[in-house]
Amino acid sequence: MDRDRLVNSIVAWYAAHARDLPWRRPGTSPWAIMISEFMLQQTPVQRVLAPWQQWVDRWPVPAALAAEPAGEAVRAWGRLGYPRRAQRLHAAATAITLDHGGVVPRDPAALRMLPGVGDYTAAAVASFAFGARQVVLDVNVRRVLARLEGGTDTPAGSPTVVERRRGEAWLPDQGAAQWSVAAMGLGAQVCRAATPSCGSCPVRPDCRWFAAGRPAGPARRRQVYAGTDRAARGHVLAHLRALPADGVAAEHQLIDGWPDPDQAQRALRSLLHDALVHAAGDGFRL
Repeated sequence: MDRDRLVNSIVAWYAAHARDLPWRRPGTSPWAIMISEFMLQQTPVQRVLAPWQQWVDRWPVPAALAAEPAGEAVRAWGRLGYPRRAQRLHAAATAITLDHGGVVPRDPAALRMLPGVGDYTAAAVASFAFGARQVVLDVNVRRVLARLEGGTDTPAGSPTVVERRRGEAWLPDQGAAQWSVAAMGLGAQVCRAATPSCGSCPVRPDCRWFAAGRPAGPARRRQVYAGTDRAARGHVLAHLRALPADGVAAEHQLIDGWPDPDQAQRALRSLLHDALVHAAGDGFRL
C-alpha cells in the first residue's frame, strides 16, 4: 500500500471539502484550540460551535478563565454534557496561568501534566496549535485507517498498540497536522461509522474494507441518556445554571420536576462529591 500517495489524496480531498470549523482557521490561538479539544470530547461538532465561540469571547486567554470561580465554567458549559470537563478546563487554565506564564505549553509532555489533558488531547493541541509531529487518533482517524489498511471496522475502546503503530506509520514527516485534520474530516464526512459514503471517497480503490465487502465491525452498545443517573445530574445542574452567578437553590428546588426524587437526591450527592456543586448555607450553588 502506497501510504504517501494515499496521504496526499486524502489531504487534497480535504483541501476541497473541509468544513469551516472556527478552531481550524489560521490564526486561532493555542488556548482556543485547547478549549475546542476539551469540548469535542464525546460531543458532536454542531453542539460545540456556539458554546466554543462564547467561551473564546468571554475567556480569550487562560488567565481570564482562571480569574473566575470554577462554578462559572460549569455554568457556561451549558448542555454540552460531562461537565467535569469544564471543571478540568478551569483547572488547566489555572495551571497554565500559574506555572506557564499564562501561555499554553508547546511540549506534549508539559501538556500532559495539565489537569484533564490525556495523551490524545496533548497530541491534538501540540499538533493543531503548534504543528508538532504527533499521532492524533480520534475515532474518525482510527476508523479511516482501520478500514483503509486493516480491512476491518474500528475496534471498540481505547486505541491499541497496533493502532498507535499504524498511526505512526501513516504520519508524514512534513504536514503531519494537516494529515491528521484531513483524516478526521474524511472520517466525519465520508467514512462515517453507520452510513459511509464510499462513492465519494478519494481512496476507495485502495480500501481493503471496501474490497472485502464492508464487513460489519463489533456490535456497539447504544448509549441511552433519558432516565439515567447522568440525566438526573443534568437536571440538577440545569436548575443551578439558571440561577444568577451568586444564586443559591434549596434541595427541593433542584429535584423538583424529576420523576424519581431518590435518584435526583443521589445525583445531587454525586455532584457534591465531584465538587461540581457546593453547599451554601441551607442550599446549594455552582
